[in-house]
Amino acid sequence: MRIAVFGASGYTGKLAAAEARRRDIDVVLVGRGAERLRAAASEAGFQDAEIRVADAEDHDALVAAFRDTDAVVNCAGPFTRWGEGVVRAAIAAGSHYVDITGEQPYIRHIFDTFGADAERAGVAVLPGVTDDGLPSDLITALTAAHVGGEAEEIAIAVDIISGGASRGTIRSMGALRETLLDGGLGYEDGQLSPRATARRKEIVLPGGSAPTPVVRFALPAVVTVPRHVRTRQVEGLASQEVYEVFTRLSPEMAEQVPEGPAVAQRKAMRWAFAVEVLGIDGRRARGEVRGSDAYGTTAVIAVEAARRLAADGAPAGVLAPAQAFDAAGFLDFLGDHGVSWSVGEAAEA
Repeated sequence: MRIAVFGASGYTGKLAAAEARRRDIDVVLVGRGAERLRAAASEAGFQDAEIRVADAEDHDALVAAFRDTDAVVNCAGPFTRWGEGVVRAAIAAGSHYVDITGEQPYIRHIFDTFGADAERAGVAVLPGVTDDGLPSDLITALTAAHVGGEAEEIAIAVDIISGGASRGTIRSMGALRETLLDGGLGYEDGQLSPRATARRKEIVLPGGSAPTPVVRFALPAVVTVPRHVRTRQVEGLASQEVYEVFTRLSPEMAEQVPEGPAVAQRKAMRWAFAVEVLGIDGRRARGEVRGSDAYGTTAVIAVEAARRLAADGAPAGVLAPAQAFDAAGFLDFLGDHGVSWSVGEAAEA
C-alpha cells in the first residue's frame, strides 16, 4: 500500500506523514518545493522518504505524482482555492482521495462536481475527513439509526476549547469568513441553502447540564449527512463563543502567528459534537462524540481513512464518511486516540 500526502510540508501535512510513518505505511511526500519536503521528511523522522514535486495547478505533474499510489491525502488549503485540481488529478491517477477541509461550500462543490468522474474511475472521493467532518457525520448516522434511520429534524452542535490555530486553518477560515458570518448552509426539504435564523436557539453541549444558547454555524456534516440519512431538515450550530473565534480569523492573521500550535497547546485542545435527532415517529435520540488535539486527531483520521479505502475499498463516487466506513467501527478505532462517543434516548427539546 502506498499513500501520497499532498501539502506534506504544511503543519497538518507533516503530522499526517509522521502518522503514516508510525504505522509503517509506504508514504510519498508531494508538494511545491523539494527543500521544504525534505525538511518535512526529516521532521517526521524518515530522511529516506520519497519526495515528488508538483504544484496544485499543474495537472500533469500531479497525476504523475499520484499515479502509482493507492490513495491521496490532501492537506493543502485553502481548499476552495487549491483543492479542485488535486481531486481531479487523484481521479485521473486512479487513486482514492481524502482531504482535511472544513470549508463547507467546497465540500458541497466536490459533491456536485466529481461524482460521475469518480464513479467512472472506480475511486472514492471523501472531502472533509477531519476532526470535525468525520466524527460529526458518523455520530449523526448512528444517532439517526437509533430512531429507525429516518428523521424529521437533525441538530448538530459543535463545542471547541481551542489551543490555537495553524496558519492553514486561519487561511481556510479567513477565506470562508463571509460564509461563517452568514451561518453557512442549512438543509431543508431536499435543498441546501442559506437561512436567516437557526431553528434551535439552545442545546445542551457535551458535558453540560443546562442548555447553551447557539447560533447557526457552517459545519461540514450539514452537507454530508443528507447523503445517507433520509431527513427533512439538518442544521449546524455553535455557541456564540465558538462562532466569534472563527469569524474573527482573517487571511492576514496567518502571517502573524507560528506555523501551528506547539505540542502542549495541541494537547490542551478539546472538541465535541452533540447531535439531537427527531424521528419521523416522534422518537428522539441524542449522540455525543468528544476528542482532543484537533490537529493530531485529524492526521490520524485522514491516514486511517486513506488506509481503509486502499485496503478495503468503498463504493466509487463522492462519498460522505458514513457511506464509506462502518460508523461505529471507525469511532471505536479512534478510541485509542482519545475519542469517545455515545448514543441514547433524548428528552424532548
